[in-house]
Amino acid sequence: MPATRTTSPALERAHLVWDLFIIALVIANLALLLFDSLFLLPPLNAAFEAAAPGLHGAYDRHIHANFFSIDLAFVAVFLFDVLLGWAVAIYQRRYHRWFFYPFVHWYDVLGCIPLAGFRLLRILRVISLLHRLHRLGLIDVRRWYLYSVVAKYADILMEELTDRIAIRLLDNVQQELTSGDGLASPAIEKIVTPRKEALVREVSQRLETMVGDIAYHNRFATLAYVRGLVARTLAETPELQRLKRLPMGSQLTQGLESSMSDLACHLVDEALNGLKSREFSSLVEHMADSGFDAWLRTDPETEQITEQVLVDMLELLKERIAVKRWHDKYA
Repeated sequence: MPATRTTSPALERAHLVWDLFIIALVIANLALLLFDSLFLLPPLNAAFEAAAPGLHGAYDRHIHANFFSIDLAFVAVFLFDVLLGWAVAIYQRRYHRWFFYPFVHWYDVLGCIPLAGFRLLRILRVISLLHRLHRLGLIDVRRWYLYSVVAKYADILMEELTDRIAIRLLDNVQQELTSGDGLASPAIEKIVTPRKEALVREVSQRLETMVGDIAYHNRFATLAYVRGLVARTLAETPELQRLKRLPMGSQLTQGLESSMSDLACHLVDEALNGLKSREFSSLVEHMADSGFDAWLRTDPETEQITEQVLVDMLELLKERIAVKRWHDKYA
């Protein structure tokens, strides 16, 4: 039966009753399968016969002798449940195609096969039905003790598996780095060089934007610094000090200082405005291109140092992954 809520309370109750009936039926079927399997063991069979000979004979004649037929009766109900759920899924357009249902619920379909290996899949039907009831809000399996136990060991198992897989992958990466083949040159040749033009353009644009933003936000502070620098330089010049001692020398030095400050500030201001020019963009791009070529040039010594740094970093990462966090969590 489908696991969706309907607008009719009567249909919801019917879904619930049917699901509970199927759960009880699957549990009964699995219990019968387990008991009959134990019945086939000679020591347990003899002990059962010695403890209850009448019950042993009745079970042997009526149930064990007709076990396959009894199991087919269970299978008939399970098959009807699969077909009914399939029909409802088609009616509700639950899947993209009408034939998707048996592939999604493969455990229900295979569990209907009356063979020993497939009968064990019927326990997945119980889990599926419990999940359906939990999703509908009719039960809360998270409060069950069995759920907490299963969740605990499933968490431990998943952490151990993922840690081992991650460590194995990092081992493979370390082996590639230390194999002597060298990854830097192939990486540069196959990955970086084909994208050199775009990378240079990106770097130059970032540099140009960064320099332009710095110049814009510090324009007045830069001009003030230049005026102060010119004033200090002229004040420390011996020739100007001697000029001050002449008649009208103070006015001359002040005018000279003002003119030179204005000239220096004008030059700096023009330089700052030139940061947005095409010539400056070409200069930055040329510098980025030259620096990019220098960065791409590697030698065996520097390449070996880089690879060793990567190996050590991977080793540290492996040590962090190997820490059993589940031990602290469930301690």
